[in-house]
Amino acid sequence: MTNLRKFTLTKDKQKNDWVLTEEGSDRARKRFSTKAEATKGGTLEKALGAQGGSVRIRKEDGKIQEERTFPRSRDPKNTPG
Repeated sequence: MTNLRKFTLTKDKQKNDWVLTEEGSDRARKRFSTKAEATKGGTLEKALGAQGGSVRIRKEDGKIQEERTFPRSRDPKNTPG
């Protein structure tokens, strides 16, 4: 199994925007005005770069909405969903 870098897209209530952070880091990798801007076609994939990774997209309340893997070919085949 390959090691995927793990990221989270969450709402920053203080700055009223959406922030993409890598697991284990508090530093923002990329900021977006809206969640729609962050999740539209190819935007997250570009933000992750050539190495790609897995992104957990959270709702405003902090609950996980979905998880995406980039590039798609690195999505683990033995997991549900």
